[in-house]
Amino acid sequence: MIKNCEKIEILAPVGAKEQLYAAVKSGADAVYFGASSFNARRNAENFSDEEFLQAVRYCRERRVKAYITLNTLITDREIPAFEDCLRLIAKSGADAVIVQDLGAVSLIKKHCPDIPLHASTQMAVHNVKGAEVLEKMGFSRVVPARELTSEEIRQIRKATNLEIEVFVHGAHCMSASGMCYMSSALGDRSGNRGLCAQPCRLNFRSAEREYALSLKDMCLIEHIEELKKAGVCSFKIEGRMKRPEYVAAAVTAYKKALNGEKPDISALKSVFSRSGFTDGYITGNRTPDMFGYRTKEDVVSASSVLPSLQALYKDEIKAAQVNMYFEALADKPCMLKMSDGTNEVCVYGEIPQTAINRSMDEEYVKRFLLKLGSTPFSAGEIICNIEDGLSLSAAALNALRREAAERLLEETGKAREYTFYEAETTEENIFPLPEKPELRLRFEAYEQIPEKINAKKIILPLREIKKHPEILVKYKESCVCEIPVLLYGNDGEKTGQELISLKNQGLKYTLCENIGAVKLSLEAGLIPLGGAMLACLNSLSLSEYKHLGVEDMTLSTEMSFSLMKNIKRTLPTGFIAYGHAPLMRFRCCPVKTKRGCADCSGRQKITDRKGYEFTVLCSDKKYQTLLNPVPVYTGNTDMPRTDFVTLFFTVETKEECSQVIEMFINKQPPDFRRTSGGYNKELK
Repeated sequence: MIKNCEKIEILAPVGAKEQLYAAVKSGADAVYFGASSFNARRNAENFSDEEFLQAVRYCRERRVKAYITLNTLITDREIPAFEDCLRLIAKSGADAVIVQDLGAVSLIKKHCPDIPLHASTQMAVHNVKGAEVLEKMGFSRVVPARELTSEEIRQIRKATNLEIEVFVHGAHCMSASGMCYMSSALGDRSGNRGLCAQPCRLNFRSAEREYALSLKDMCLIEHIEELKKAGVCSFKIEGRMKRPEYVAAAVTAYKKALNGEKPDISALKSVFSRSGFTDGYITGNRTPDMFGYRTKEDVVSASSVLPSLQALYKDEIKAAQVNMYFEALADKPCMLKMSDGTNEVCVYGEIPQTAINRSMDEEYVKRFLLKLGSTPFSAGEIICNIEDGLSLSAAALNALRREAAERLLEETGKAREYTFYEAETTEENIFPLPEKPELRLRFEAYEQIPEKINAKKIILPLREIKKHPEILVKYKESCVCEIPVLLYGNDGEKTGQELISLKNQGLKYTLCENIGAVKLSLEAGLIPLGGAMLACLNSLSLSEYKHLGVEDMTLSTEMSFSLMKNIKRTLPTGFIAYGHAPLMRFRCCPVKTKRGCADCSGRQKITDRKGYEFTVLCSDKKYQTLLNPVPVYTGNTDMPRTDFVTLFFTVETKEECSQVIEMFINKQPPDFRRTSGGYNKELK
């Protein structure tokens, strides 16, 4: 049985000061925001270094937790700057860091091992195995993929001791969490690097739908009890690019719902939505009703609710109750002690005068001590020790209270700094580069494989090897089983059993595109090879995957050739040298019609506003993959020396596969339109 969290945390997004004030004054229990760099919303206003320290302090003064986003992929060149950012976070005493990159994780553990680690939804953890890996690595909390059902969330919570933080409100990425390369491929702005251009919100068309890659915003306010029972401890609101009124509205609505009150859903919808809201992922009801886009009516509706929403964060929040002890004795400065139960201050004021008309009494003093309106404090017990016949002016009592409150606020806001260890990086053995990279061929279907091929590794999806077990005999040790990129719920356990069966038939290798697949592979006694979807972009990440048991690594498709040349190869590395690159993975099919899947061949098209057709491939009705219509091809370019290169075949015929292989081996220019992807660009 899952133990419910004692207190559900409402976690609000912060892009700048105004959003911070709106979140805190509306009653958020925690906020998440970035410093000036290395966060997944680099286009948000964010904070300068000094503003960042002040922001964390502001939160601490008001008993609000501050989680800092370090959730982008980093390159080797950026490691010194990342370490500087980490020093700043350590100095701030923030409550946790949210991380995506395993290289970043290694730096945090080396320099600041005491900072709690939260796994970003960008880590694409969508099953128990992935969560188990993170728990072993030292994470205390995971933000699972947004496309999970409540039952799948419950399974992760039941199997681990990790805290579960779940997005409950805001924008839905069309792609499965952490697996979108569309912005990078089409607009040179990487979503994995915090610069997503949101090309998916443009008008892509499928057979029956416009805006086929745009989902409505999520709203899970009606599923609060269900999520609590699933073991969720933090309700996360999306929207670091949104205005402060949006933040205030969302925090207020979810606080009311948690308290059993009726929230104002209409105001929530008016301030921002895309054709309304959806709860399709959490319920598992992934239908065409989930799709929507920002209409003119949506934009206009916001103006009518903004003034009322601004009132939600006009006043200072009362974050702590303070007890006071006041003393006034003849010939001694008056004294006021103020305590919030953790911190206590003592201040002294004027020497009381002899009363001329009326002596001050407890009622008179309390009138001034209760005036805490401009502070985050409310008055608790007030004890007075006042000698008869004395008097103090209103100005003196007000000054005494103000000084005590300021001193207590200062004491509360002091940073509990983390120690930053100036540790050296441990050098690991670097693999010698071969004179010539080995050739690997990946096929979507068994029928694509040409009769005569000469490759070190033949990679096929698990379903194809199951359908054609003769592959394991024909290709013997060169056969690699590609584990499905997405394994939701019980699919992970089922896949584990299938891998064990294939091992018994002679399989030795797997290709793993997700951190949970690495664990599945090892548990089945197989050798995991790292796929490009693991998003390895730096030497430290490569080393971390080595420690997890990965034997070699296909580097990220966002990695430039110049970065590849300088990576410290603690594992053999390679890259995808040809292929229609996967741009997105879907759990909500963009081409599914009202008739369902009955008429679908498993291969469909969507069209962008320029008329380009993008292929959508279905994987056993579990998930879909959107392919770039223009393939990467590097056969006739100046490629960096690597251990291997992979030709990644998806929609090609057997004859086309054969032609591409021959072209590539002979370093010939292609006779088709091609792109060099991100290989010849400097990553932004």
